[in-house]
Amino acid sequence: MNLNDDFNDNFDDNALNNQQADQFADLDDGGAAYPEERPSRRRSGLNMPRLSLGSLTANPLLLAGIAFVLGLLLGWFGIGWGIWPITWTDAAAADLRADLRQEWLRMTIDSYTLTQDGTAFSTRLGSLEDKLAEEYQKVVTDPRGLNQNALQQVGVVVGSGGQVVAPVATNPDTGQADPNAAAPDAGAEGGTPYTLILVSCAITLVLGGALVFMYLRTIGRSRNRAGGPAPQTHAQAARQYTDQIEQTDFTALGQAAPVAQWMTTFLIGDDLFDDSFSIDAAAGEFLGECGLGIADTIGVGDPKRVTAFEVWLFDKNDIQTVTKVIMSSHVYNDSATRDRLSAKGEPVLARPGAEAILETETLQMVARVVDMAYGTGALPSESFFERVTLELAVWQK
Repeated sequence: MNLNDDFNDNFDDNALNNQQADQFADLDDGGAAYPEERPSRRRSGLNMPRLSLGSLTANPLLLAGIAFVLGLLLGWFGIGWGIWPITWTDAAAADLRADLRQEWLRMTIDSYTLTQDGTAFSTRLGSLEDKLAEEYQKVVTDPRGLNQNALQQVGVVVGSGGQVVAPVATNPDTGQADPNAAAPDAGAEGGTPYTLILVSCAITLVLGGALVFMYLRTIGRSRNRAGGPAPQTHAQAARQYTDQIEQTDFTALGQAAPVAQWMTTFLIGDDLFDDSFSIDAAAGEFLGECGLGIADTIGVGDPKRVTAFEVWLFDKNDIQTVTKVIMSSHVYNDSATRDRLSAKGEPVLARPGAEAILETETLQMVARVVDMAYGTGALPSESFFERVTLELAVWQK
């Protein structure tokens, strides 16, 4: 071995020592040097509702609301803007741009100067509605060669408060002025599209309400024919069963009150059973998580025959998740199955009052079997659970 080999060996050893020192420094700083140890497969403590076709049909109001929003978006953006966009036609002079309203007034005055048609003059002035006085002042400022007599006639109309009266109404038979001729309605020419829009919206709302009413009535009839509302799911029945069980009052037993405490129940048929809870201090600080899930089953087919549960505790200040396995009597006494499940955690025989104690760096949890019942059938006796209720209580060390 030469001098270069000695130098390379020493360099490799120093690099390895530095890498290990960095890892331990992360642990001292409170960092998560082993982020993979956190049970990422666990659900959070908040059980978010899952939307499914069954839940939508069971809640007709929610379904109607979703259908209304989708229909509104489809009609507004898809049909109203894409397939059949609105085309504005026959707008009144009052709805034009300001410069075009002024041009309209100038053309009206020019036309009256040439034709002396007082009826048309009155009608065209009336189409400007409440914009007449404003546009008249602008045209007076910039007349552009308009006939002053006709311009003064417009001033008379404006001075009368905007009431349009035909200055010269002519008789089509004699061509003479006809003082008895009535001025036409100012809104006779043109119109506004707002009325059409309001009518369309009203019709849409009426049709939508009728469809919702028919749907709700159909759902009600189908429920009546079926003999009542849809049955509860296994998870809903389990929650209802859990609510009837009173939690342990540890202070009455002379013990300190736990920082967190829950009840959870498994009923056969809940094949997706997996409860998890967030452990928070009184001040709201996150301390860790805990939970309970299916560890093993027996037999084939549905529903699953659960023989063991995995209860676990995660501490944010610990690098490992502590796990214990609560087993049925048949599994606990079967050495092969018990040894296989022991790889997940320490085995605990399930019986009423049995406790599994899990400890981490800063937390201690007691999982107690409050109530349980075995299922019956062709499988071995006391091999799978019909019902299990556990109480989880967590203390800070």
